[in-house]
Amino acid sequence: MTSDPATPAVPRVLLAEESLPYRRVIREALMAFRVCEVDDAPSGERAFEMALRREYSLFLFSLPLPDMTGDMLDRLLSKAYPLVHRGVHTAPPVIFLMRPTDSMRFQELQRDVRVRGSMPLPPKLDVLLSLTASLLPERTNPAFPPL
Repeated sequence: MTSDPATPAVPRVLLAEESLPYRRVIREALMAFRVCEVDDAPSGERAFEMALRREYSLFLFSLPLPDMTGDMLDRLLSKAYPLVHRGVHTAPPVIFLMRPTDSMRFQELQRDVRVRGSMPLPPKLDVLLSLTASLLPERTNPAFPPL
């Protein structure tokens, strides 16, 4: 399938979170309310591999991952991502998914200009939509009718 150069590419989001139910909720919410495609991974290693194969507009990384921390994954990608994607000078913005015990660590991470915020786990739809409002286009015909 070839893409028309006049048609802008749909933004793609990379989500790394160990919990399958959380990944499903976040993926479905983003695709229902934002114009985007979402790829998800249960581990940092898998997310790293996916990010090197494909370009993304946004990263959503859980701070606790089974094989590495989300901030370590982001640091690794901030170095490797521009090297493998031609014409890309920096890795995409990142939003961290956090459990209550991660709040002190997140304070340190906020200094990075690419960090666009954090969302508590379990996922909260209003927080997710608020954080992604300036990063992903709003879907004009949402999959769900307004409440």
